[in-house]
Order: sequence, then structure tokens, then C-alpha cells
Amino acid sequence: MKILANDGISESGKNKLEEYGYEVDLTKVSQDQLVSYINENKISVILVRSATQVRDDIIDNCPSIKIIGRGGVGMDNIDVEYAKSKGINVINTPAASSKSVAELVFSHLFGCVRFLHESNRSMPLDGDSKFKDLKKSYAKGTELAGKKLGIIGFGRIGQEVAKIGIGVGMDVIFYDKFNQQEDLKLNFFDGQNLTFKLKSSSFEEVLSNSDFLTIHIPASDKYIIDSNEFKKMKDGAGILNLSRGGIINEEELIKNIESGKISFAAIDTFEGEPNPSIKVLMNSSISLTPHIGAATNEAQDRIGIELAEKINDILG
Repeated sequence: MKILANDGISESGKNKLEEYGYEVDLTKVSQDQLVSYINENKISVILVRSATQVRDDIIDNCPSIKIIGRGGVGMDNIDVEYAKSKGINVINTPAASSKSVAELVFSHLFGCVRFLHESNRSMPLDGDSKFKDLKKSYAKGTELAGKKLGIIGFGRIGQEVAKIGIGVGMDVIFYDKFNQQEDLKLNFFDGQNLTFKLKSSSFEEVLSNSDFLTIHIPASDKYIIDSNEFKKMKDGAGILNLSRGGIINEEELIKNIESGKISFAAIDTFEGEPNPSIKVLMNSSISLTPHIGAATNEAQDRIGIELAEKINDILG
């Protein structure tokens, strides 16, 4: 059987699939040529990340497709329910990238509280002539220990974020519609472990009490953080979105940064992606990454292997 990894797959994932006896095609086929390519090559499985769209045109016109696989968590680029209604298996890898996303959250957070996102912009321009002025500008950093970290959405990624926060010495609170309590087990290098019991707070409590708010929920057709939610947030709070674009109203975010209500933001997933707002990109109080939450070698290896195992479970 042939598998088209249209957005690529790790070498370990490719090797695993070939061990199972599948033929892996790494051709990058343009969106408008996918239907004909799949049919001409009798592709049984199409694997995508976030770039390739698998909509009803492919589902209706490619009878050889038995599995649609998403390397990652969010499947908003796939018509999941429609595919299932046509008897096609749809799989993803929700556990594979949680640690990578959580570490990127703290990459942003550590950077923002010490103004690295601003300093890295200004030092190349003015570091040689305004060194003392810049030093003074960035003199009021903040420590994370003892601060309250609010997490909206407490699935796999939210829980990994919480573990790092606890390790840093933060007071972690969370809100989740479906998860009211979680026992978090922290494993240490020497085999020891500790378990922390966390209970969900209300959405409003998390908004109003968090020094830093980070969001980890699936794609939504409406803003989760809009003007009313910004009003309820703590003055001077920071906010991070590494979940999906459209979760935060970016226009309102800019207004609240300019007013001083929000001290900084970190964004990895944008409205209008892959063409983010210039206002967002040019705002020096926003730490920016181009949707790279799962983009570590380790995560991609886990994603590739998990996809291979799930495919073989279905077809083997």
C-alpha cells in the first residue's frame, strides 16, 4: 500500500512504515493537483500537518483513500466528520508534541518577563549607541517563581505547561470545561516523583487572578478572549496563545497592550495565518513565533512513529 506524506514525515516514522511493509511517497503535491496524484498513484493513506487541506473534493473523488493522518493535534484542515461518514479513518497524534509546545510556552514566558523579545529587536539597532539607555529600559524584569499561572484548557498540553510551572515555583490554576480535577505526576531525573492535585477554577477566576494566562484549547469559531475578557484580566498581566489562531481577538489585544492593561503577549498561532496582521508583527510588546509549537526533532520523531503504529493497527 502507498502512503503519501504530503507535508513530510520524520525519518524514524518513514523507516517504521517501511518496516511494516508500506511504500512511503515524500512527494510534495500542490493542493490543486492532489486529487489527480492520489488517483494516478493509488494512494491509500494521506498524511498531512497543517499546510495541506483535506476537504470534500479529496474525500469524494479519491476512492483509494482509507486513512487521513494528521501529524499533530488540531484537525481544522481536515473535514473529519465528513471523512468518517464516508468510511475513512481519521487519525492524529495528540500525545506526541505536548512537551514541545509546553516548552515553547516557557521559552516565550521566560523571554517576555525579562524583555528579551524587545531587547532582541532594539540591540542590533541601538546597542552600540544607546547601551546604557537600553539597560535602564529593561531593568525591571520579573521572576516567575511565586507568580500565578492561569491555564485555559487542561488537556495534554495544558498539563505539561502546569508541570513546568510547578517546577519553576509558580502557583498554577486552570479552567477546563470537561476536566474538573487532575493528579499531576512530576517525574525527576533520579527516579523520584511527586503528585500534585489540582482542581479547576471558574473561567472568571482564572481570568481575574492570573499574572500570566496561557490558552490551550481546540480551534473555535468565536473568540475566547475578547474585549470583555480583557477587562476581567489582572492589570499588567501577560497572555500567551500557542493553541489556534482566532482564539484571541488580536485587534483587542493590541488595544489592551497600548493602554497598558496587558503588559505583553506571546503568539505562535495567528488570525489570518499564514498572513498574520502587520499590527501584530510590528508590536514590540508581542513575542512572535511562526506556528512552531511541535517543531522539535523529538516531537517529530514521536509523531512519525505514532502515525506509523496507528496506520498499521488499522491496515496491518
